[in-house]
Amino acid sequence: MIDPHPLLDPLLELHDMIRDAVVAAAERQDLADLSVVERDDEGDTVYKVDAISETVLVPFFEKLSHEHSFVLIAEGLPEGQMVYPKGAEESAVEWRIIMDPIDGTRGIMYQKRSAWILTGVAPNHGPATGLQDIVLAIQTEVPLLKQHLSDQIWAVRNEYVKAIHNDRLTGKITPFQLRPSTSQTIAQGFAMIARFFPGGRAQLAEIDDEVVTAALGSVKPGKAQCFEDQYISTGGQLFELMAGHDRFVADLRPLMPLSAGLCCHPYDLSSSLIAMQLGIIVTDGLGHSLNAPLDTHTNVAWIGYANDHIRRQIEPLLQTSLRKRGWI
Repeated sequence: MIDPHPLLDPLLELHDMIRDAVVAAAERQDLADLSVVERDDEGDTVYKVDAISETVLVPFFEKLSHEHSFVLIAEGLPEGQMVYPKGAEESAVEWRIIMDPIDGTRGIMYQKRSAWILTGVAPNHGPATGLQDIVLAIQTEVPLLKQHLSDQIWAVRNEYVKAIHNDRLTGKITPFQLRPSTSQTIAQGFAMIARFFPGGRAQLAEIDDEVVTAALGSVKPGKAQCFEDQYISTGGQLFELMAGHDRFVADLRPLMPLSAGLCCHPYDLSSSLIAMQLGIIVTDGLGHSLNAPLDTHTNVAWIGYANDHIRRQIEPLLQTSLRKRGWI
């Protein structure tokens, strides 16, 4: 297999550039400016804050193409991808690089919650290349203005995971360890089914309540069995699992019989290799190994379990609930 390491440092540099550009724009501009709709693409609405990162991408990858050949896959590109160097045959390039320059736009543009820059790199196997082929993944936090630390994590398949705190005020870099939860139950922990947007929220909440009640029993007066955190960012959800904050996350929107509106796409999961190398179990909506083509339009259902104990507690109950409704 060709070695992905030569791409690591340049892509880390790109992540730093995007993070710094977005933070600088937030410092300069009013929230109302950042939340202006730049354009309404088929896959998602693109806001002014998204366009900031796009201005960094094209010149960076044009420069990178002097040393490497690749297909870049990201929203905002013609047909969702570009081949570099320009004029090269898609079948002849070495890599496919899939990116979400800002995952969690809605949270960062209103300064509610960190966003994330996500990138996955896979050897080029043509259009059949999928999430399972990714060999290098990088995830970088775009922090709130009131937040001085930005986390950055990367992994090379079957080799290592590294994580650092970047102090954006002093420039100090501090390594740290990510430790997923070792709890054997979701009781008194964070566990949730994503239901961010109108359209199907009642059904998703009903499934959530049904699964938790089956796992933990009926609610007792004055007690909370477990908690949820509707983090509107797939990268953010994965980070919460990696950091040991969450024990179970499921995004089931593509399984719904009727359209759930905006769904998760492969670029949202482009850094999922990191979580899996830390021992987190990430499946598709049916409980199989997670995979999807590297494109900008496929809707992807996924489920994350902090460990195998949590999976054994939740997965049978979740599948029973989904089968009862005819979702799987």
